[in-house]
Amino acid sequence: MNTQTKILVTGGAGFIGSHLVDELIELGHKVVVLDDLSGGFKENVNSKALFIEGSINDAQLVQALFTEHKFDYVYHLAAYAAEGLSHFIKSFNYHNNLLGSINLINASVNHDVKCFVFTSSIAVYGANQLPMLETTTPRPEDSYGIAKYAIELELKACKEMFGLDYIIFRPHNVYGERQNIGDKYRNVLGIFMNQIMQDKPITIFGDGTQKRAFTYVKGVTQAMAQAINKQEAYNHVFNIGADEPYSVNDIVKYVFEAMEKEVEVKYLEARNEVHTAYSDHSKVRLLLAYEDAHSLAEGVKRMATWAKKHGARETKVFSNIEILKNLPASWRIKDEK
Repeated sequence: MNTQTKILVTGGAGFIGSHLVDELIELGHKVVVLDDLSGGFKENVNSKALFIEGSINDAQLVQALFTEHKFDYVYHLAAYAAEGLSHFIKSFNYHNNLLGSINLINASVNHDVKCFVFTSSIAVYGANQLPMLETTTPRPEDSYGIAKYAIELELKACKEMFGLDYIIFRPHNVYGERQNIGDKYRNVLGIFMNQIMQDKPITIFGDGTQKRAFTYVKGVTQAMAQAINKQEAYNHVFNIGADEPYSVNDIVKYVFEAMEKEVEVKYLEARNEVHTAYSDHSKVRLLLAYEDAHSLAEGVKRMATWAKKHGARETKVFSNIEILKNLPASWRIKDEK
């Protein structure tokens, strides 16, 4: 790769996106970040990147950026990723996570992008398919997972019709520095740390026995950044993340230790979610030499150090709920009855 390689990163002011931008710049690429700052922060963006505040839903803006910059590669991370909440904000979910993605795919085809790298999710698998394998037939159970899988299928169709190469990553439960700890709908580690810094009880949906494999961000973004250099990775889907699942109750102990503080643990009514989720990573290890090099204790400690330095964030409530039926009580805004 020469140093003139130009890359668009959508969602590059967000958590995973900003770490990816750092990796791409470290590799010598020129990076343009497109982000509407709905979930990210301008302070996250590497100063060597060109930052454009705007939305992937703005088709004219997307077209103008592709025309001006002639991107070689696109990394698409922009999404509203509250899986559980997506049941109740279906129109918002599909508009932002599906139609916005189509604007980028259209532009990539029309401007001969060399490879479109898409951040999907293990939400495409649904429940009771463990360990989750790339060969497993997806059965998404929420609107977020459905939108992600639709884009995966669209990319495969575009490869066949137009020759647009792609790489799809399905990360899971990624945590670390710069996570939006003020988001009450996702990222349980960040939610817990934010609650602790505000001297509030930690809140857990259900009994806390649900399990996830929690993944430190750095290994994920390193593998993603290097993938475009490896032709053998093109037109493949990769699970990427940690191997060992931990219960939410276990996570509480790690967070208490890292934050050096304990608060009350409050259990709320269980919500409709997959109880246990973890995936196999043999393929990403084989083709991209991926390794999850950080233990959970080490990763949580790093995140906690960052969180304490930056302080608590105000928790924003999603106000445009489209369906109130079965909405968890803690997600309701005060004036809803």
